[in-house]
Amino acid sequence: MTNLDTYNKIFRGIFRKTDDELPGLKYRGIALWDSIGHMDLMSELEEAFDIRIDTQDVLAFTSYETGKEVLGKYGVAIE
Repeated sequence: MTNLDTYNKIFRGIFRKTDDELPGLKYRGIALWDSIGHMDLMSELEEAFDIRIDTQDVLAFTSYETGKEVLGKYGVAIE
């Protein structure tokens, strides 16, 4: 499984979306991506990629696309 596969699987599981619905997905853009959903997402990503996302990056993680950039800072290439 690639990093992109893992990333998408986490998003699909937490936010109940299909791969086609992920691009353009934004924090608070859907009911499930509220503050609790956001922390669930951060926790799942940290566990899956064995990283610790700092507070500034948690706050900067505002969309599906931005998340790829944030994870890149931790050496996780999502392509």
